[in-house]
Amino acid sequence: VAYFHICAGYYTCCIQCFDDAFRRCKEIHQWKLWEDAIQKDTAGNGPKKVNNVHNFEFIREHFKGIGKDSRILSWLHSFFKQFYGSVSKTDYTTMRLGFIMTHCRGNLKFDFHKYMLRVLESDFKKVVGISWYLWVFVVIFLLLNVNGWHTYFWIAFIPLILLLAVGTKLEHVIAQLAQDVAEKHSAVEGDLIVKPSDDHFWFGRPRIILFLIHFILFQNAFEIAFFFWILTTYGFNSCIMGQVGFIVPRLVIGLIIQLLCSYSTLPLYAIVTQMGSFYKKEIFNE
Repeated sequence: VAYFHICAGYYTCCIQCFDDAFRRCKEIHQWKLWEDAIQKDTAGNGPKKVNNVHNFEFIREHFKGIGKDSRILSWLHSFFKQFYGSVSKTDYTTMRLGFIMTHCRGNLKFDFHKYMLRVLESDFKKVVGISWYLWVFVVIFLLLNVNGWHTYFWIAFIPLILLLAVGTKLEHVIAQLAQDVAEKHSAVEGDLIVKPSDDHFWFGRPRIILFLIHFILFQNAFEIAFFFWILTTYGFNSCIMGQVGFIVPRLVIGLIIQLLCSYSTLPLYAIVTQMGSFYKKEIFNE
């Protein structure tokens, strides 16, 4: 029981650290600057110029060809892009305009950045909770702690693999938005407008991403909490701690997950999950 309390406490602490890191993230700060620049833009409603679709930077960055032949290349590009410049200024402005034209067409000065932060705060209220199925996973994990299996080591790769899969999927959603426009239009009048849709997400449900992030954060916090619990209870040289060759990689993987999730995956989640078919109307009640 004491161990479960320690794990729950550390999990809550990790969530707060993720939240603080997210808010201080340089990329999120840039988004705020971009939003302020858009709000100050007082350009008139002059004649709209017709542009070739492939002249837009958003299309050039994300559309890697037409048809099934480009599918592998598109996924590979999405996988590596999550590690650098996950959201560019063009990505932000294009997805922002797509959201506004779909859900609040009459308000082009809509503060998209503030809306995203409010949605993220609402989601964090759910993430900070610990569901019953997460504790079932903990019990299964403890039962699999068999001498010689090195369960602690192998299970540390689960949140890392899931985190990379989530980051790749979020980047691929952006690529699909570009592909939809490029395949349907050869030229557009005015600004490039993407069409948000739940079809771009796994099983047509953007909320699955939140469930996976919830599990990733819990599993990572559990791993680190379990290490410190053994360290303080039995000592570093205890048989329960295991071999040093398995301990160090676990801690390194945990640190990588925290950094990647805070500075890449969470910012991606904040903006890309707004590209679904629906939006949170209850946010406006505040």
